[in-house]
Amino acid sequence: MRLESPTTLAPPPTLAPGSATLRAQFPLLQQVIHGAPLAYLDNAATTAMPLEVMDALQAFETRHRANIHRGVHSLSQYATDDYEAARATLHQFVGASAEHELVFTSGTTESLNLVAQGLWAGGPDQAWLRAGDEIIVSGLEHHANLLPWQQAARQSGAVLRILRPDAQGRLHVADLQALLSPRTRVLALTASANATGERPPFEELLRMAAQAGALTVLDAAQAAAYAMPALAHIDCDLLAFSGHKMHGPMGIGVLVGRRSALERLEPLRLGGDMVAQVRWDGADYAELPARLEGGTPNVAGAVGLAAAARFIEQVGRDAIAAHVHALRAQAVQGLARIPGVRVLAAHATQSALVSFVAEQGHPHDIGTLLDARGIAVRTGHHCAQPLMDHLGLGPSTRASFAAYNTSDEVERLVAAVAHAVEVLR
Repeated sequence: MRLESPTTLAPPPTLAPGSATLRAQFPLLQQVIHGAPLAYLDNAATTAMPLEVMDALQAFETRHRANIHRGVHSLSQYATDDYEAARATLHQFVGASAEHELVFTSGTTESLNLVAQGLWAGGPDQAWLRAGDEIIVSGLEHHANLLPWQQAARQSGAVLRILRPDAQGRLHVADLQALLSPRTRVLALTASANATGERPPFEELLRMAAQAGALTVLDAAQAAAYAMPALAHIDCDLLAFSGHKMHGPMGIGVLVGRRSALERLEPLRLGGDMVAQVRWDGADYAELPARLEGGTPNVAGAVGLAAAARFIEQVGRDAIAAHVHALRAQAVQGLARIPGVRVLAAHATQSALVSFVAEQGHPHDIGTLLDARGIAVRTGHHCAQPLMDHLGLGPSTRASFAAYNTSDEVERLVAAVAHAVEVLR
């Protein structure tokens, strides 16, 4: 008799963003740090996991843990069902259509590396990228959507071009139009800048690049928890995101896109489960998605990620978005009143994070003083050093919000920053 699959566990009751009922679903938040209740404001780096996700992980590990696709015994078949059910859940979560396929990876970084490397690794006769081609990458990007394209340009002989933001960190459609040419082969772009919160007009930018014949790649890591775009409704060939930024497990992510785009990628992980037939002198690769999922996959991670997607849907994306936008607006208003504090991209109202710099006081010192009050933030270049250098800022302090954060935590943040600036002054 088959045990209940983790993908069919009953969801928790209806939850409202910021409510005590919702916060109770997150054990991580029930802590005291340095004598103060934890205010976890580092969600752009990693979000907390709710009990529903933990229960799904435990159910899989205790009932169905086995390798998939390779066994005739019941547990292997159950695990395979769980894995493929998770794929179907996430296919729906991103608004994909029948022309899209979904590949599990270890996260956004692996997904983007798989794309960038897979486009040149097939050799000069088969690769999508060749000498003289042009790659356009936005200047807002996390290093994970810049470094792979730098390498792809070096290896293929292509030219890397940067769509630079203006002095306020905005991207402009006219600037992309000036960069596009008959040799443009790729546009790689973020749906939301992790360092500033800028939300570029990615729908229009992707449309322009697609019309120019370019392959379009969207980093949706920062949008996954509340603003995942509907893939079938945008001109996006390939989209990447991570589980740990949307209340799911670490070490699991997704690359999803048009089957025709995924088929252009040369597999980078060769071995079990990604082949149809192997000979001494060669091999025939399996069909998608298996051909890009070589090796034993993170089955539990996939199950947990699907549970996280269901949790987000239950709370409601629109409700989460309205909540985090309101917290961000409150933080911007409060921080802007502190003498010597400059808020980055204050205009970016569709964001879940706020970054700032202080005239006196290094971000690491500010972050340490905030931690002493139980407030967790992120400090540094946020893996976007070229952007911060372009804006003439250097490192910054970043607070980022999720469905479980509250207005009281924002007030604590503003008061603690004011205290830190005064101390460091």
